[in-house]
Amino acid sequence: MNSVSVRALLVRGMLAGLAAGVLALIVAYLLGEPQVDSAIAFEEAHSHEHGGEEAVSRTLQSTAGLATGVLVYGVALGGIAALAFCVALGRVGRFGPRATAALVSLGALLTVYVVPFLKYPANPPAVGDPDTIAKRTTLYFLMIALSVLLAVCAVVLGKRLAPRLGAWYATVAAAAGFVVAVGLAYAFLPAINEVPEGFSATLLWRFRLSALATQLLLWTGFGLVFGHFAERLLTPRPASGTRTGTAAPAATPTS
Repeated sequence: MNSVSVRALLVRGMLAGLAAGVLALIVAYLLGEPQVDSAIAFEEAHSHEHGGEEAVSRTLQSTAGLATGVLVYGVALGGIAALAFCVALGRVGRFGPRATAALVSLGALLTVYVVPFLKYPANPPAVGDPDTIAKRTTLYFLMIALSVLLAVCAVVLGKRLAPRLGAWYATVAAAAGFVVAVGLAYAFLPAINEVPEGFSATLLWRFRLSALATQLLLWTGFGLVFGHFAERLLTPRPASGTRTGTAAPAATPTS
């Protein structure tokens, strides 16, 4: 993997992240925004402060604001995932570019979102004490860092156990170790339950499902699009035959 290929993959990863961000934006707008509106209505109905003027209108927040946040998020994570792909390619098994892209996407979905989500799930407006927002943010990012670190340790452990146990049992042992370590992290990190009295459990459940669906589509779309880009870039293809039927030698893409 030379520097030209890494740079080309980084650009393609950001483009794939942008494309996946568009798909995620559609899901977030159609499934998530109605739940946000309902949560805001609950918050306003139970708030003791009235007459405050919004600095940014709700319409702008749910359109341009949402689009900016999701697309920038997609591009940034696409670039990071592309770099992770460069590290993983050829080092986590004999997988081709498409399969490696799928594994990186699945690993990112699990470690960056699903594992932290199961401990500290997403909450709509009106859920959460404003005085604890700094604590909740710190704990959430700590859970992400632990999840990624434990996943890396599990991969290293699996690689070291493979020569003695074989690929299958080494993978099972590494996955089991990851699950146990995550379970210990769940047990030792403090729980947060700040759902206000009277808040609809159905609304909370629907909001969390929409957040999970958005991330699922984002990483699935990225894996498919980036896998296609990486395959075309890294897999040599024979040139079309000449008039005499002699095929020209294949050239290895470098950009």
